[in-house]
Amino acid sequence: MTANEIIKRLFIAFSKQDSEEFYRIADEFINLEKRKKHNIAAKELKEALYSSKPSRSNNDSNRYRANIPIPRDNDSGFPLLEIKEYEHDWDELIVSEEIKYVLYHICNEFRSIDILSTYNLTPIKKVLFSGQPGTGKTFTAQVLSSVLQIPLIYIRFDAIISSYLGETATNLRKVFDFIANGVWIVLFDEVDIIGKNRDDHYENGEIKRVVNNFLQMLDTFEGESLLICATNHPHILDPAIWRRFDEIINFDLPSELERLSLLKLYLKPMKKTGLINLEKLSHETSGFTPSDLKLMCKEAMKHAIVSEKDQLSTPDIEFALNRMHKRFSIRDEK
Repeated sequence: MTANEIIKRLFIAFSKQDSEEFYRIADEFINLEKRKKHNIAAKELKEALYSSKPSRSNNDSNRYRANIPIPRDNDSGFPLLEIKEYEHDWDELIVSEEIKYVLYHICNEFRSIDILSTYNLTPIKKVLFSGQPGTGKTFTAQVLSSVLQIPLIYIRFDAIISSYLGETATNLRKVFDFIANGVWIVLFDEVDIIGKNRDDHYENGEIKRVVNNFLQMLDTFEGESLLICATNHPHILDPAIWRRFDEIINFDLPSELERLSLLKLYLKPMKKTGLINLEKLSHETSGFTPSDLKLMCKEAMKHAIVSEKDQLSTPDIEFALNRMHKRFSIRDEK
């Protein structure tokens, strides 16, 4: 959509005194300025727009939900997606330097869509995040949404998969039609649910048709949104899916140095005694995902609080670490 069209819609919203629509369209215009690399103008416009309006919180995404009907499954009535906003920054994302550089590059390309178009080039629009659960795929999508200041659409695959034959493909079409009419960061989580290998003899013809439809929709998508597909099981993805992505990022388990940074980040809310050795703890948590470390740190802080202590101590850490090892032993027995 051109700047003139956006400005026209902005005037119409103002004349109708529709403040929610006005703010939504104004944000759309600011994002357009950012993609043109008019960063100073975009910053000044945003400051002017929100100078007398409270900043948005994670729960304040009503103006998107109120003005754009969310597609729903015809049978169950469940929404097929959720629109969310986050306030994260790069410092909260603890990944390898290589991954962070690639993510920077994706953001820079996304902001430079107009410049790239003058060379008949398009930015990265389709990205596959691969890695075991808890390695940061979903959180990374939230960070990208935050730094680009574009709402995140979370695709609800549990709602897309319908009990009625043929309805699943219809739900997919509804989702793609919706995201084509805006600029979003779109997360298809656990895409392996519908991206299973079409050669799997245990899958019926309906699933194979759904996979074909999904591939076709990825191919023909021409919107300005950034599509992210996340999988915990890359080995079961249909080979044809891999070719659809402009970039593929694999999220490994964090290194010892990365675990140290994560521990410092997750334990930051509480004061600690000088006897806690985080370097030793980062060594002892080999094989932990970022999600595991976050859970362990929360358990340690809660243990200290309910023990009526105002500082985190080594016994609190040891308690939480032992509980995590117990959790792992139960999980590995299955």
